[in-house]
Amino acid sequence: MKTVSEHKKTDLGSEPVGKLLLRLALPAITAQIVNVLYNMVDRMYIGHIPKTGATALTGVGVCFPVIMIISAFAALMAMGGAPKASIMLGRKDHETAERILGCCTSGTVIAGIILTGVLLLFGKDLLLLFGASDNTIGYAEGYMRIYACGTLFVQIALGLNSFITTQGFAGISMVSVVIGAVANIILDPIFIFGFDMGVQGAALATIISQALSAAWVIRFLTGKRTALKIKAKYMKIQWKIYGPCLALGMSPFIMQATEGAITVCFNSSLLHYGGDLAVGAMTILSSVMQFSMLPLQGITQGAQPIVSFNYGAGNAVRVKRTFFLLLRASVIYSISLWAIAMFAPKLFIMIFTSDAELVSYTMWAIRIYMAMSLIFGIQIACQQTFIALGNAKTSLFLAVLRKIILLIPLIFTLPMFFEDKTMAVFMAEPVADTIAVATTATMFLIQFRKLMKRMEDGTKIDEIRS
Repeated sequence: MKTVSEHKKTDLGSEPVGKLLLRLALPAITAQIVNVLYNMVDRMYIGHIPKTGATALTGVGVCFPVIMIISAFAALMAMGGAPKASIMLGRKDHETAERILGCCTSGTVIAGIILTGVLLLFGKDLLLLFGASDNTIGYAEGYMRIYACGTLFVQIALGLNSFITTQGFAGISMVSVVIGAVANIILDPIFIFGFDMGVQGAALATIISQALSAAWVIRFLTGKRTALKIKAKYMKIQWKIYGPCLALGMSPFIMQATEGAITVCFNSSLLHYGGDLAVGAMTILSSVMQFSMLPLQGITQGAQPIVSFNYGAGNAVRVKRTFFLLLRASVIYSISLWAIAMFAPKLFIMIFTSDAELVSYTMWAIRIYMAMSLIFGIQIACQQTFIALGNAKTSLFLAVLRKIILLIPLIFTLPMFFEDKTMAVFMAEPVADTIAVATTATMFLIQFRKLMKRMEDGTKIDEIRS
């Protein structure tokens, strides 16, 4: 009878790649969608609080950038370790893989404790920095003060769950998210309306739900089914082991942490040139982009364990087969998404508004904003494969390139060259996408070919180097 470790090695190392990717990607996509719905449920209930719902919703909305930063720290402290652990499993170095898990567990706990203290001491200042007003700061602070107490649960539930996915347990990983989402849906109306706790009730429901998810993750990673176990003897942080994990986690950290900054940049520029209508359109566009990218993220999450494990095992054929299947699936999806945005944009827009003026305005804006979304599948597939292969330097550069080096400056510089200033702001996205995709694809083509040749020659490789 095979052990769990043997069973997973056989699955990731020899099962048909197409079947394996499908089985791992579907639960990952489901988990991504459930996670977004998780966040939307709070807003739906808060918006229906009698008399104060609109103001309360605005106040909680101000908390979103802070919540994104908290989630980003989970990526920094733990998610970079998951591909590294999978590579070690592929190399049959089980002890190092468990040492990585132990270091990431300790780092996640330390980050959770520090973030809790920072939010409790400076939460109000952060909320004012992100746009809370005299009318909304009371609601924002009331929500954040309670949410901060559950920061440790968020870190564990998000960060360590990646170690479940990386072993091939995509279904178990999905359940981690679903447990929290279902609990939140049940508890929100009880605390918000039943106990008349308002936004504080929503925050309390959220941290209880995250605690349940965290408990599920810890229970699994200390149980019998997992190949990687959290063990006390491996929880002392060793920088030789943990440093590369942090470096690899920097890419998803930057991608998540900068979301709030990009939103602020877009909104401030559009408000200046196009007024509230342009900002309203941008709200819809960012929501469409966020929701429509979830399947791509799920596909790449499904591919990561296969790429990482077979890279560690030195199986160049399966690494190539997985990547090109991932690339085809990502490009087909992104082209389909682009076609809807160009030829039937109302399918997206009417989900968020029925206001005729806003619909009309957003229809032309979405065609500009998503003009190059058809090639974005290339960006996602290549960038996430860099992470799966343990290439921290290149994945970090690409994360910084698209959002910080390109997108934010373009938001403010393009209007200088066009008469239609609002159109120029919306153009920042496709221009940044085009340059980023061209750069990513070129770097990937060069480095991937070198890596595959070295693997086929039997050369021992620690990582792809830029």
